[in-house]
Amino acid sequence: MSLRFLFALLVATGLTVEAAHSQTLSLKPFKDDLFAYPAALSTGDNGAYTVLDYHEMRDINQRDEVPEKRVRAQYTDPGVRKVQQDLMLKTNAGDVRHVAVGRTEGASIIVLYLHGQGGSRKQGVDDFTFGGNFNRIKNLMAQNGGLYLSPDFPDFGDKGAAQVAALIDHYAQQSPGAKIFVACGSMGGMICWKLAARKDTGGRLNGLLLLGSLWDDSFLTSPAFKRRVPVFFGQGSHDVVFPVEKQEAFFRSILAKKSYPTRFVRFETGTHGTPIRMVDWRGTLNWMLTKAP
Repeated sequence: MSLRFLFALLVATGLTVEAAHSQTLSLKPFKDDLFAYPAALSTGDNGAYTVLDYHEMRDINQRDEVPEKRVRAQYTDPGVRKVQQDLMLKTNAGDVRHVAVGRTEGASIIVLYLHGQGGSRKQGVDDFTFGGNFNRIKNLMAQNGGLYLSPDFPDFGDKGAAQVAALIDHYAQQSPGAKIFVACGSMGGMICWKLAARKDTGGRLNGLLLLGSLWDDSFLTSPAFKRRVPVFFGQGSHDVVFPVEKQEAFFRSILAKKSYPTRFVRFETGTHGTPIRMVDWRGTLNWMLTKAP
């Protein structure tokens, strides 16, 4: 093999790798017809704000075999458990128990789910509750070369945030090319905002999903905000824990900052847990992948 040919081969290979990295990842479908959003009642803010027609009778009682406890079989593929592990990571912030689904090394994308008050790492990997939506994100990650993480953490304060940050740091090192997205349910949102505020994690995250969660004005001065990390809000209109009006006001305060990449989906008549059941993981993450820094 001549040196000239070898050099040309190396250049071509380098260009191929560069082109592959420059292409935006797009998650392949998984049961999209079953998890499609209900009809939109209205939209606004150039499509960034949507009100959806949610109905408990249809979206819980018809979807679940046992309402709120076991979804009908067609909504899940439990085979994904073959790539699910219950693990312990020792970190300087403490031991972090977590469930990992998919590729723990060389992942194309990493998604974390942070539970709310009274939850645990087991909530985020339950195949049958919340309409099978956790089973869907598990399958989406497994089928797209990604990694899904559902950790335990001791509190919703600095200690909990430090442990989640350490978990993210570990897996980011194992998958240096992966985009990282954190979804926070209810009180878990406190950790979402703390991660955004940290110099290390705020400089590494690529998207935040707030599901029936809370607001934090300090986000507007955070490292994540300065990087224009996309933010998704899902909120039920009848959420009595975190009123939808306050979350909508916070969303608009973000949107006003030079057309910041953010979206809000309001589930009309939905309650506190509705967004976790109803969020379209694939549609939301694919949008975030196109906006991620």
